[in-house]
Amino acid sequence: MGAVMIAERLEKATPENWMFPPAEGWTVDQVEDLELPFDWELVDGVVVVRGRTVLWHNHVRSRIERRLAECLQEPYDVVAEQCVLIDKYNPPVPDVVVYDKRGIDLFEAKYIPVEKAVLVVEVVSPGSRQDDRVRKPAMYAAAGVKNYWRVERGEDGLPEVHEFWLHSETGQYISAFDRPVHTRKLETDRPFSVVIDLASLVGF
Repeated sequence: MGAVMIAERLEKATPENWMFPPAEGWTVDQVEDLELPFDWELVDGVVVVRGRTVLWHNHVRSRIERRLAECLQEPYDVVAEQCVLIDKYNPPVPDVVVYDKRGIDLFEAKYIPVEKAVLVVEVVSPGSRQDDRVRKPAMYAAAGVKNYWRVERGEDGLPEVHEFWLHSETGQYISAFDRPVHTRKLETDRPFSVVIDLASLVGF
């Protein structure tokens, strides 16, 4: 009787039980309706509080999304703050993701399958340094996402974009050969031609 009640209680994560996941962890289906008074992500089946972002971070994120939208080529689209499903225990929410929109129903899709993601962008903030520099790029690389940008705040306050490509043999990210760190201007042809005045991301 008690075991049955526990199993029923753990069918879905709720505001009362989210901190007590099942032995194998919560799945994306179990947490999809979870509402908590803070931002959170599911990491290896555990609900993890996301660090609070600052105004600089949010301006840079929204303007990178806008600039990428201006440069888009078929069959790609771009969105911010959207789940990318790596597996049922790991649906991270990148700051910005460019994806192949073919086969994705805009009106029905709950998340972007990781195999559709071609570029993931993470803007580093005080609460996400370890995640954006270590954990998330390793996870995205292991899942086969070909391009990763890590956006840092430079000493002058302007964004600096660290561009990484997925090495086809090692399955790990390597720095872009010609310009591993973009300052003042980002110019790349991966996953398509993009030119961004980085100072414009903070209104300069």
